[in-house]
Amino acid sequence: MSVEKHTLAAGTPYATPYYVISSGVPGPVFMIISGVHGNEPASSRAAQGIASRLSRGDLMLRSGKLIIVPLVNQIARRKGIRGNPDLNRTFPRGQGAPARHPLSAAVWQLALRYRPSWVLDLHEANGLSELNSKRVGQTLIISPVSRAHGLAKQIVKRMNQTITNRAYRFNIRHRERAGTSRMAFQRLLGARAVTVETCWSLDYALRVRLQSEIVYHFLRSQGMIG
Repeated sequence: MSVEKHTLAAGTPYATPYYVISSGVPGPVFMIISGVHGNEPASSRAAQGIASRLSRGDLMLRSGKLIIVPLVNQIARRKGIRGNPDLNRTFPRGQGAPARHPLSAAVWQLALRYRPSWVLDLHEANGLSELNSKRVGQTLIISPVSRAHGLAKQIVKRMNQTITNRAYRFNIRHRERAGTSRMAFQRLLGARAVTVETCWSLDYALRVRLQSEIVYHFLRSQGMIG
């Protein structure tokens, strides 16, 4: 297994690290992005923690390749804001259409280079979906026609088996929104793309753990980790 650390959007104000972890064994290409919004810190902490475990050798990639961008929007994070403009509305909306921001363009070029078959975009949101059907905290969001539906449903079931507080349990939400990373990856690259949302009202350490567990479930399902 090899772990390479690179810089996305190098030489620009948007520069941010990313990791390419190669198992040396044929398998899926899996991409994880987080920190698209600067006020969603647990998502980035979870992604960085996974990258760090792989870098130290505490976690081994058994097959395929994993690309992780732990903190996409460094500028928004430093300001503690969602981002202006909202970066998750600036990804390409159709074949040949450009990304509308240098950062989303850089993420998109990275995806075009590696052509992931799976993409997880880690986020956080207001409200608990178990208590309010209009909220997306504690959800996996997919398109209604997504090929990720079956596995996403299985992982929600697995997660909920370990969550004793019913209010904190996860649900599936179906949404299509142009300009999001998820829709760009799905429609234009044919990837199985999922948005992971934990709820801001939960303890920070719990949110990090839940985000990490969901990622591990997805990676195990593809035979990429033990």
